[in-house]
Amino acid sequence: MRQALVLNGPNLGRLGRRQPEIYGATTYDELVALCQGWGRALGLEVEVRQTNHEGHLLDWLNAAADDATPVVLNAAAWTHYSYALYDACAQLTAPLVEVHLSDPAQRVEEFRHTSLVTPYAAAVVAGHGVEGYRLALEALVAS
Repeated sequence: MRQALVLNGPNLGRLGRRQPEIYGATTYDELVALCQGWGRALGLEVEVRQTNHEGHLLDWLNAAADDATPVVLNAAAWTHYSYALYDACAQLTAPLVEVHLSDPAQRVEEFRHTSLVTPYAAAVVAGHGVEGYRLALEALVAS
């Protein structure tokens, strides 16, 4: 079975509790189980990780680059300002799919309208809530 990573940035571990009107009521543990199940159905062995520490995310992306592992990435707030994230995404050799629960382009905060991940993404899935992760895994398989 093909390996894939689903990597999540800051505050996503609080899903279901943090602003459910924006991010939904699904908990992070439920998201993990959904991603693993969707992955199995697509022939992927999915490992889901979340961190509030940027260096951990960079280390995971560096390892994915070294191992040519495909990645679904929700970098959360780092999407909009982390040039270290931009550089890490640039080195990926397997497909990268960017995913967001909400649609950053439709959010009121101007800073959310720019993504430093998008230039390296084979696809971007935004605004579909948790279901966006299924769509992102499908896009990963298709790329």
